[in-house]
Amino acid sequence: MTGAIEIASFKAGDQQGVIDLILPIQREEFGFAITAEDQPDLAAIPAFYQSGKGDFWVARCEGRVVGSIGLKDIGNDQAALRKMFVAAPFRGRELGVAAALLQRLLDEARERGIRDVFLGTTDRFLAAHRFYEKHGFVEIAKADLPESFLFMAVDTKFYVFRLAARDTGPEPRSPDRNSTDG
Repeated sequence: MTGAIEIASFKAGDQQGVIDLILPIQREEFGFAITAEDQPDLAAIPAFYQSGKGDFWVARCEGRVVGSIGLKDIGNDQAALRKMFVAAPFRGRELGVAAALLQRLLDEARERGIRDVFLGTTDRFLAAHRFYEKHGFVEIAKADLPESFLFMAVDTKFYVFRLAARDTGPEPRSPDRNSTDG
């Protein structure tokens, strides 16, 4: 890898790159018998993700899609994180591709008035569990998900990131130098 990583909103020309990123990870790394046809959202990213308060971002290196993340608006100022994938050579803290994708999603979600971001994952994605927990996601029971959450057949573990709880209001004022309070 020699080029810089760029994170940008999905555009039509990215569609095949997204499919070429996601399918091998699902099939070869995790052994899921799944096709692009089994995931109609991949054929309709603008309509499925880039509507309401949602969006879809890709990480590119030298024009090639090397990462993806989707924010699906599920109503009530809530959203679902979906399709977070990073190509194996671009994983790890050193490059920070996953962290940059997640930060972009959370920043945009906050700006768009999203209060809660939910996600479902499989119990096989152990590294993903550690990643989400390290970045502030909290595991929740399936029963605690909103009714509008879209389940994937492989989802067995669920998380939430509460954006509203992290907004603590204005910055604290610095103490007045002439104050006798200390």
